[in-house]
Amino acid sequence: MNIRVMQIFGFLFNVLGWIFVACTMAMEFWKISSIGGQGGSSVMKVAWYWASLWKSCYTGSTAITNCIDFPIFWSVEDHIQVVRGLLMGGLSMGILAFMLSFMGMECTYIGGQERQKKRILFSGGFFHIISGMLSFTGYVFYANHVSVEYFNPLFEGLKFDLGTPLFLGWVGSMLEITGGTFHCVSVCKRLCQKSQPKTTTDLIPEELEIEEVKLNEKSRSCSKSELSFKSKTSLKSEISFKSVASSSKAKVALVSDFTTMSQLNPNSELSCVPQLSVPTRASGAVNQQSKKSYV
Repeated sequence: MNIRVMQIFGFLFNVLGWIFVACTMAMEFWKISSIGGQGGSSVMKVAWYWASLWKSCYTGSTAITNCIDFPIFWSVEDHIQVVRGLLMGGLSMGILAFMLSFMGMECTYIGGQERQKKRILFSGGFFHIISGMLSFTGYVFYANHVSVEYFNPLFEGLKFDLGTPLFLGWVGSMLEITGGTFHCVSVCKRLCQKSQPKTTTDLIPEELEIEEVKLNEKSRSCSKSELSFKSKTSLKSEISFKSVASSSKAKVALVSDFTTMSQLNPNSELSCVPQLSVPTRASGAVNQQSKKSYV
Protein backbone atom coordinates (compact mmCIF):
# COMPACT_ATOMS: atom_id res chain seq x y z
CA MET A 1 0.00 0.00 0.00
CA ASN A 2 1.20 3.48 -0.79
CA ILE A 3 2.48 5.43 2.20
CA ARG A 4 0.27 8.45 1.58
CA VAL A 5 -2.84 6.27 1.20
CA MET A 6 -2.00 4.50 4.48
CA GLN A 7 -1.58 7.82 6.27
CA ILE A 8 -4.86 9.20 4.91
CA PHE A 9 -6.77 6.05 5.92
CA GLY A 10 -5.18 6.20 9.36
CA PHE A 11 -6.25 9.83 9.77
CA LEU A 12 -9.83 8.99 8.76
CA PHE A 13 -9.95 6.06 11.19
CA ASN A 14 -8.70 8.31 13.97
CA VAL A 15 -11.34 10.96 13.23
CA LEU A 16 -14.18 8.42 13.21
CA GLY A 17 -12.95 6.71 16.35
CA TRP A 18 -12.59 9.97 18.26
CA ILE A 19 -16.10 11.05 17.21
CA PHE A 20 -17.57 7.71 18.34
CA VAL A 21 -15.89 7.98 21.74
CA ALA A 22 -17.00 11.61 22.15
CA CYS A 23 -20.60 10.68 21.29
CA THR A 24 -20.72 7.91 23.87
CA MET A 25 -19.88 10.44 26.59
CA ALA A 26 -23.25 12.12 26.05
CA MET A 27 -25.29 9.05 25.13
CA GLU A 28 -27.79 7.39 27.43
CA PHE A 29 -28.58 3.71 28.16
CA TRP A 30 -25.09 2.68 29.21
CA LYS A 31 -26.84 -0.02 31.22
CA ILE A 32 -30.49 -0.98 30.96
CA SER A 33 -32.94 -3.26 32.73
CA SER A 34 -36.60 -4.03 32.08
CA ILE A 35 -39.28 -5.36 34.38
CA GLY A 36 -42.43 -7.08 33.03
CA GLY A 37 -45.99 -6.92 34.31
CA GLN A 38 -47.79 -9.15 36.77
CA GLY A 39 -48.68 -12.64 35.61
CA GLY A 40 -52.38 -13.25 34.94
CA SER A 41 -53.19 -9.58 34.96
CA SER A 42 -55.25 -8.09 32.16
CA VAL A 43 -53.04 -5.01 32.12
CA MET A 44 -49.38 -5.50 31.13
CA LYS A 45 -47.08 -3.14 32.95
CA VAL A 46 -43.48 -2.68 31.73
CA ALA A 47 -40.82 -0.44 33.23
CA TRP A 48 -37.28 0.36 32.07
CA TYR A 49 -34.45 1.36 34.31
CA TRP A 50 -31.37 2.75 32.64
CA ALA A 51 -28.36 4.85 33.52
CA SER A 52 -25.52 6.80 31.90
CA LEU A 53 -22.40 8.51 33.19
CA TRP A 54 -24.39 11.55 34.32
CA LYS A 55 -27.82 10.37 35.52
CA SER A 56 -30.08 7.44 36.33
CA CYS A 57 -33.60 7.27 34.89
CA TYR A 58 -36.84 5.31 35.03
CA THR A 59 -39.32 5.04 32.13
CA GLY A 60 -42.78 3.65 32.74
CA SER A 61 -45.27 2.05 30.42
CA THR A 62 -46.81 5.47 29.85
CA ALA A 63 -43.54 6.67 28.26
CA ILE A 64 -42.93 9.14 31.06
CA THR A 65 -39.29 9.34 32.10
CA ASN A 66 -38.12 10.41 35.51
CA CYS A 67 -34.40 11.04 35.95
CA ILE A 68 -32.13 11.70 38.87
CA ASP A 69 -28.89 13.48 38.10
CA PHE A 70 -25.81 12.24 39.84
CA PRO A 71 -24.69 14.45 42.74
CA ILE A 72 -21.43 16.36 42.95
CA PHE A 73 -18.28 14.79 41.62
CA TRP A 74 -16.79 13.36 44.80
CA SER A 75 -20.03 11.69 45.86
CA VAL A 76 -20.46 9.66 42.64
CA GLU A 77 -19.70 5.94 42.65
CA ASP A 78 -16.05 5.06 42.17
CA HIS A 79 -16.42 3.11 38.93
CA ILE A 80 -18.23 6.04 37.26
CA GLN A 81 -15.47 8.46 38.28
CA VAL A 82 -12.83 6.13 36.86
CA VAL A 83 -14.68 5.75 33.55
CA ARG A 84 -15.16 9.51 33.22
CA GLY A 85 -11.49 10.14 33.86
CA LEU A 86 -10.33 7.53 31.36
CA LEU A 87 -12.62 8.77 28.60
CA MET A 88 -11.74 12.43 29.14
CA GLY A 89 -8.04 11.57 29.16
CA GLY A 90 -8.46 9.60 25.93
CA LEU A 91 -10.28 12.45 24.21
CA SER A 92 -7.66 15.00 25.32
CA MET A 93 -4.87 12.75 24.09
CA GLY A 94 -6.71 12.33 20.80
CA ILE A 95 -6.83 16.10 20.21
CA LEU A 96 -3.05 16.33 20.71
CA ALA A 97 -2.58 13.36 18.40
CA PHE A 98 -4.70 15.02 15.69
CA MET A 99 -2.46 18.09 15.62
CA LEU A 100 0.75 16.05 15.48
CA SER A 101 -0.58 13.68 12.82
CA PHE A 102 -1.78 16.53 10.62
CA MET A 103 1.62 18.21 10.81
CA GLY A 104 3.54 15.00 10.08
CA MET A 105 1.60 13.64 7.11
CA GLU A 106 3.32 13.71 3.72
CA CYS A 107 0.36 15.37 2.00
CA THR A 108 0.75 18.50 4.18
CA TYR A 109 3.36 21.24 3.76
CA ILE A 110 3.95 22.02 7.44
CA GLY A 111 6.06 20.36 10.07
CA GLY A 112 9.61 20.99 8.81
CA GLN A 113 11.91 18.69 6.92
CA GLU A 114 11.15 15.13 5.85
CA ARG A 115 12.77 13.30 8.77
CA GLN A 116 11.28 15.75 11.27
CA LYS A 117 7.80 15.22 9.79
CA LYS A 118 8.22 11.46 10.16
CA ARG A 119 9.07 11.83 13.83
CA ILE A 120 6.06 14.08 14.38
CA LEU A 121 3.77 11.60 12.61
CA PHE A 122 5.15 8.72 14.65
CA SER A 123 4.46 10.68 17.84
CA GLY A 124 0.92 11.42 16.66
CA GLY A 125 0.25 7.77 15.90
CA PHE A 126 1.63 6.74 19.29
CA PHE A 127 -0.66 9.22 21.06
CA HIS A 128 -3.63 7.94 19.05
CA ILE A 129 -2.89 4.41 20.21
CA ILE A 130 -2.71 5.59 23.83
CA SER A 131 -5.99 7.48 23.39
CA GLY A 132 -7.73 4.39 22.04
CA MET A 133 -6.37 2.22 24.82
CA LEU A 134 -7.51 4.66 27.51
CA SER A 135 -11.06 4.81 26.17
CA PHE A 136 -11.13 1.03 25.61
CA THR A 137 -10.06 0.50 29.21
CA GLY A 138 -12.86 2.78 30.44
CA TYR A 139 -15.52 0.82 28.58
CA VAL A 140 -14.11 -2.49 29.78
CA PHE A 141 -14.06 -1.26 33.37
CA TYR A 142 -17.71 -0.18 33.20
CA ALA A 143 -18.81 -3.41 31.48
CA ASN A 144 -16.94 -5.47 34.03
CA HIS A 145 -18.74 -3.74 36.88
CA VAL A 146 -22.14 -4.36 35.28
CA SER A 147 -21.42 -7.99 34.39
CA VAL A 148 -20.09 -8.81 37.86
CA GLU A 149 -23.37 -7.65 39.40
CA TYR A 150 -25.40 -9.50 36.77
CA PHE A 151 -23.69 -12.89 37.21
CA ASN A 152 -23.33 -12.67 40.97
CA PRO A 153 -25.96 -15.00 42.55
CA LEU A 154 -25.64 -13.22 45.89
CA PHE A 155 -26.48 -9.81 44.48
CA GLU A 156 -30.00 -8.83 45.47
CA GLY A 157 -30.31 -5.53 43.65
CA LEU A 158 -31.51 -4.75 40.13
CA LYS A 159 -29.45 -6.46 37.48
CA PHE A 160 -28.58 -4.53 34.30
CA ASP A 161 -27.54 -5.46 30.78
CA LEU A 162 -24.89 -3.72 28.66
CA GLY A 163 -26.15 -0.79 26.60
CA THR A 164 -25.45 0.47 23.09
CA PRO A 165 -22.82 3.16 23.99
CA LEU A 166 -20.41 0.52 25.24
CA PHE A 167 -20.33 -1.31 21.91
CA LEU A 168 -20.08 1.92 19.96
CA GLY A 169 -17.23 3.01 22.22
CA TRP A 170 -15.38 -0.24 21.67
CA VAL A 171 -15.63 0.25 17.90
CA GLY A 172 -14.35 3.83 18.21
CA SER A 173 -11.45 2.73 20.39
CA MET A 174 -10.42 0.05 17.91
CA LEU A 175 -10.61 2.57 15.06
CA GLU A 176 -8.29 4.92 16.94
CA ILE A 177 -5.83 2.14 17.68
CA THR A 178 -5.90 1.02 14.03
CA GLY A 179 -5.38 4.56 12.70
CA GLY A 180 -2.47 5.17 15.07
CA THR A 181 -0.91 1.86 14.02
CA PHE A 182 -1.18 2.87 10.36
CA HIS A 183 0.65 6.12 11.08
CA CYS A 184 3.41 4.41 13.06
CA VAL A 185 3.92 1.67 10.48
CA SER A 186 4.11 4.16 7.59
CA VAL A 187 7.22 5.83 9.06
CA CYS A 188 8.67 3.23 11.44
CA LYS A 189 10.73 1.44 8.79
CA ARG A 190 12.40 4.65 7.59
CA LEU A 191 13.06 5.95 11.09
CA CYS A 192 14.62 2.66 12.22
CA GLN A 193 17.01 2.57 9.29
CA LYS A 194 20.47 4.01 9.83
CA SER A 195 21.58 7.05 7.91
CA GLN A 196 22.83 5.42 4.71
CA PRO A 197 22.94 6.72 1.15
CA LYS A 198 19.62 6.10 -0.51
CA THR A 199 19.30 3.74 -3.44
CA THR A 200 16.66 3.70 -6.12
CA THR A 201 14.99 0.69 -4.50
CA ASP A 202 14.48 2.54 -1.20
CA LEU A 203 12.89 5.60 -2.76
CA ILE A 204 9.21 6.09 -3.40
CA PRO A 205 8.15 7.37 -6.86
CA GLU A 206 7.91 10.95 -5.65
CA GLU A 207 11.45 10.84 -4.25
CA LEU A 208 12.71 9.24 -7.46
CA GLU A 209 11.30 12.13 -9.46
CA ILE A 210 12.96 14.61 -7.11
CA GLU A 211 16.32 12.83 -7.41
CA GLU A 212 16.05 12.80 -11.21
CA VAL A 213 15.32 16.52 -11.26
CA LYS A 214 18.34 17.18 -9.05
CA LEU A 215 20.60 15.08 -11.29
CA ASN A 216 19.34 16.89 -14.39
CA GLU A 217 20.01 20.25 -12.79
CA LYS A 218 23.52 19.17 -11.81
CA SER A 219 24.27 17.94 -15.32
CA ARG A 220 22.98 21.17 -16.82
CA SER A 221 25.06 23.30 -14.48
CA CYS A 222 28.15 21.19 -15.21
CA SER A 223 27.62 21.46 -18.97
CA LYS A 224 27.11 25.22 -18.70
CA SER A 225 30.31 25.64 -16.68
CA GLU A 226 32.27 23.51 -19.14
CA LEU A 227 30.94 25.48 -22.08
CA SER A 228 31.75 28.80 -20.43
CA PHE A 229 35.27 27.60 -19.57
CA LYS A 230 35.86 26.37 -23.12
CA SER A 231 34.54 29.59 -24.62
CA LYS A 232 36.79 31.69 -22.35
CA THR A 233 39.90 29.66 -23.17
CA SER A 234 39.13 29.72 -26.90
CA LEU A 235 38.61 33.48 -26.84
CA LYS A 236 41.88 34.00 -24.97
CA SER A 237 43.79 31.78 -27.40
CA GLU A 238 42.26 33.52 -30.40
CA ILE A 239 43.07 36.96 -29.01
CA SER A 240 46.68 36.01 -28.20
CA PHE A 241 47.11 34.39 -31.62
CA LYS A 242 45.72 37.47 -33.36
CA SER A 243 47.97 39.81 -31.37
CA VAL A 244 51.07 37.74 -32.13
CA ALA A 245 50.16 37.54 -35.80
CA SER A 246 49.51 41.26 -36.02
CA SER A 247 52.83 42.10 -34.32
CA SER A 248 54.76 39.77 -36.63
CA LYS A 249 53.00 41.23 -39.66
CA ALA A 250 53.85 44.75 -38.51
CA LYS A 251 57.53 43.84 -38.11
CA VAL A 252 57.63 42.26 -41.55
CA ALA A 253 55.94 45.32 -43.05
CA LEU A 254 58.48 47.70 -41.43
CA VAL A 255 61.43 45.71 -42.68
CA SER A 256 60.01 45.50 -46.20
CA ASP A 257 59.28 49.27 -46.24
CA PHE A 258 62.78 50.06 -45.08
CA THR A 259 64.42 47.89 -47.73
CA THR A 260 62.28 49.27 -50.55
CA MET A 261 62.97 52.87 -49.57
CA SER A 262 66.69 52.26 -49.37
CA GLN A 263 66.70 50.67 -52.82
CA LEU A 264 64.68 53.44 -54.45
CA ASN A 265 66.55 56.40 -52.88
CA PRO A 266 70.12 55.44 -51.97
CA ASN A 267 71.17 59.07 -51.20
CA SER A 268 68.40 59.63 -48.71
CA GLU A 269 68.94 59.86 -44.99
CA LEU A 270 67.74 56.33 -44.51
CA SER A 271 70.52 55.04 -46.80
CA CYS A 272 73.18 57.26 -45.24
CA VAL A 273 72.54 56.38 -41.68
CA PRO A 274 74.61 53.19 -41.67
CA GLN A 275 77.39 54.84 -43.78
CA LEU A 276 78.09 57.80 -41.43
CA SER A 277 79.89 55.68 -38.88
CA VAL A 278 83.03 55.08 -41.03
CA PRO A 279 83.89 58.69 -42.09
CA THR A 280 83.29 60.04 -38.60
CA ARG A 281 85.77 57.59 -37.18
CA ALA A 282 88.31 58.50 -39.95
CA SER A 283 87.94 62.22 -39.34
CA GLY A 284 88.46 61.61 -35.64
CA ALA A 285 91.72 59.76 -36.35
CA VAL A 286 93.04 62.62 -38.63
CA ASN A 287 92.34 65.21 -35.96
CA GLN A 288 94.23 63.18 -33.37
CA GLN A 289 97.30 62.89 -35.72
CA SER A 290 97.28 66.61 -36.36
CA LYS A 291 97.19 67.34 -32.65
CA LYS A 292 100.19 65.05 -32.07
CA SER A 293 102.23 66.67 -34.86
CA TYR A 294 101.54 70.12 -33.49
CA VAL A 295 102.70 69.17 -30.10
